[in-house]
Formats: sequence, structure tokens, C-alpha cells
Amino acid sequence: MSLQPVSHKDPEEELEEKRSTTISQMFAKATKAFVKDTDHEGHLIPVSSLNDTDKLKLRSLIVKTRHRCFWQEPKYQSPGFTLGDVLKPGEPGNTPLSPTVKESDFVDYSGIFGDKKEMNTDGNVEAKLADFNITVGGKWSTKQKLSLGSLNKEKVDVKELHNYSKDRVLDMSHPVIKQTRVNPRAVLGVLTERIMTSLPCPVTNNVQKRGNVGANVSACVFLSGKASMKQSGSTQTDSDVSLGIPANTVMAYSLIELYVKCNGKFDLCLICNNGGFEIDKSKDGLEVDGIMDLGGDFDANSPLNLNEELDKLNGHFQLLLTLPAAKRSSLLQLLKTTMEDREAVSVLESVLDQTCDGETPDLGDLEESERETVQAILDLVDQCVGKDEDEFRSSLLSAIHLIVSAMDGMTDEGLSVLGSCCSPPVLQALQILVQHVAAGIGETLSLRDAGLAVLTEVVVFGRTESLFGHSKVTLKREEDTLRTEMKDQPGYLPLVMSITVKGLASLV
Repeated sequence: MSLQPVSHKDPEEELEEKRSTTISQMFAKATKAFVKDTDHEGHLIPVSSLNDTDKLKLRSLIVKTRHRCFWQEPKYQSPGFTLGDVLKPGEPGNTPLSPTVKESDFVDYSGIFGDKKEMNTDGNVEAKLADFNITVGGKWSTKQKLSLGSLNKEKVDVKELHNYSKDRVLDMSHPVIKQTRVNPRAVLGVLTERIMTSLPCPVTNNVQKRGNVGANVSACVFLSGKASMKQSGSTQTDSDVSLGIPANTVMAYSLIELYVKCNGKFDLCLICNNGGFEIDKSKDGLEVDGIMDLGGDFDANSPLNLNEELDKLNGHFQLLLTLPAAKRSSLLQLLKTTMEDREAVSVLESVLDQTCDGETPDLGDLEESERETVQAILDLVDQCVGKDEDEFRSSLLSAIHLIVSAMDGMTDEGLSVLGSCCSPPVLQALQILVQHVAAGIGETLSLRDAGLAVLTEVVVFGRTESLFGHSKVTLKREEDTLRTEMKDQPGYLPLVMSITVKGLASLV
């Protein structure tokens, strides 16, 4: 696989890009925090980029693309067209679309949010030419403060929009319609509500890092004998970045999905998110163009048969088990490193998602550490695949993407704890617990069993209890016995944790 070339930029350009990335992340975090605090029913969509706000007009078309894995949040794009722009020209009665817009005050919002993390891990990494023993310890915290002031809400009169849409026909040859239609995971929606700032708003981001690093490196250097190095030290970093959000900036919006029929007529999905494109079938009932009728969004509170879902994915785990031991070990270490940074997990997921779709991801916009990790994983995949094994390569990428997608679906706390549970004996014990939870038989486990003995260590059990707790599973221990109990309405959290554990355990 060939990747887009990484451009060589001077230090000033790199510094400016990093600052731009920081501001972009600050805005995205601010909108997510705002939506989380003010929209408990999940109707609002946080705006992810300041660059998108100019396109987010009322009645704008929004392309919503679902991920392969149902637990992941969809992606939203605004192509810059309104519903009126994609109607079939020349249709009788095609009067301009201008339903009544209602304006009102929303909320007066300000907040402080952030997180604190502490890391103290010991690791051993074995490579072909070097042995590393690394000890890393540190504490860091981030705190973001935003004062959005009084926010305004604009909303389209949905009844008027519905009446207008009843006899209208979409131009199925319009590029937006054609490009959306060929993607089976994409649906069209119309922006019907948006929340906007009324005044300029300040956002400040403070990051504090305290850490120490100790390393003993013993490397066999080709043609240079043996070299050894010991290094230790401490780091301290403080940074403050301020962002001014202009007045009339869209912070969040909501949409109504469209169900589009083959003849271009469409319905507004007023009750639930079940938009998509009608299946176009030939006379013998087969799909002509692969268009799928998407069945709507996954309800996070819907019951799941954990054992059944994991059985469907067993082929991915078995595939990873067939890799050479050294490759499995390297991949496990790369994924463990990625887990230490939530943003890096999301970046890796996005790159793998593009790769699985047959696209060529551009790594030039990634931070150096993220780019190195992504490239190392893609290189490792290529090393495992021989000539004319495109199908195997595709399957291997899908298996890795599954694990990373599950990692991305975990809570921040659960992912952080799991990062400290990646030694082979702990992962094997976690896999036994996951299988026990999935079976749902409620039997008592004995910690005297060889596979679970590691859980008798106080620190290990504490981390395990925390990991399962953040995944809506309770561990109940009595002396040398253990029982698992799933909480009410656990949603998809037990599943994504189980997939991640089983995937990582397949690499041991």
C-alpha cells in the first residue's frame, strides 16, 4: 500500500499547524461538553470544526455516515447545498423553500471541565535488534473553561417543511445525491435547528504535565558491537491557550433524515432516525447498485446478546492468532502505546477506516507521534502479507480495525485502566472473565485456577474491577471466589470492552 507523501515543512510552519490543531481540538471539546451538559436526549450534534459553521444554514443538506461498528458515533458533513438546491428542476409547483423560522433564547452557559491522569508503568519491549526496559511515571491534567454566554436557537417550522416536501422530487443526478447514494452507510438529512452564540465567547485551555522517565537500553548494533545507555530525568510542562469564538457561531444543530425513493420522491423521518435510500432491485430481486436500506441508529440502551455478538466476531480473533508470535507482540505493544492517548486512538481508527474502504489516507496532517504509530502498524501488516494475498491483507486490516474501533468506543477511564492491564497473564485472565460475562450463567469462578491467579494481586484486581466497572459490569469477590454481574441497561459498553480484551489477548 502506498501512502501520500509526508511534506517537509520548516519549524515555523509546523508550529503554526500545531497551534491550529490545538485550537481545532479546543473548539471540538467545547461543543461536545456543551451538548453533553444541555442535551440529555441526544438530539443535538456538536459542531466539530470552526470551518464548518458557515455551511450550517437552516435547511442545509447534511450527509450522515455511519461507521462499520454500530457503537461508534456517526460522522457528519455539510456539502454546502440546501434541500432546495437538489430538487429536480422544472417540476410543477417548485416554489422556493422558505418555511417559517422560529427564534428563541436557549441557555446561558459557562463551564469548566477537564481530566487528571496518573501513569506509573513498567514495560518490556522486545525487538529484532534491541531490548528495552522502560519505566515511565507521570501526572498530567487538562482544564478547559468556556463562557458561551447567552445562546440563541433557530428552528424551522417542521410542519411547513413537511407540507412543502410532500410533492417534491429530488434530482437523482445531482452530485450530492449520487455520491451519497453509492455509500451504503450514508444518509441525507436536513438541518432544522441550530444553537448559536450571540456574543464573542472566550475559551481557555490549560495543560499541566509532570513526569519522570527512566530507561535502560541494551542494543545489539550491526557492525558496532554492543552499546548500553541509562537515562533518567523529569519533565514539567505548562501551557495556556486562549480561543475567541465569534458571535453567531453555530455550536450545535439537529437534523431530520430523509428516506429517498428510487423515483426521487422522499419522506421526512419525523419520528426516528431511519433514513436511507430505497433498495433498487432488478426483476429477479437482486440489488442493482448495492444500495442498502439503512435501519436506523443503535439505541445505547438496547439489550445485546453478548455471547452471540462475540461469536460473530470470532473469525477476526482467530485470524490474529495465526500471525507469527513476534508480529503479534509488536502489534500488541503498538496498540498499548496508542491507548495512552485518546486522540491517537481516534486518529488510528479513522486511518484504518479509510484503508478498509480502499482509500489512501494522507498522513501528512497527523502529529509526528501519531504518524509514526499509524505507519508502524501499516508496515507490520504489509510484513505479514505475502504477494497476491490481497484478501488476507484486507481481512487482517479489518481485524485490527475492529479492535481499535472497540477501543475508541470505551470510556476514557476504562481505556486508561486497560492500558495498564496489557501484560500476557493479565490479558489472559481478563479474557476468561469476559467469556464468563458473555455466557451469562452466573457461576462462581475460583481465583485458585491458574488462569485467574494473577487477580489475587491487590493492584491487578483493583485495575480489573475498575475496568469492568467502567464497562457496566460488577465484580463481586469473596475470599478466593469471584462472580460477575452486568448492570441494568449496560448498552454497548460491555461489548466494546469484551472485543478489545479478546482482540488484545489474541496477540499474546
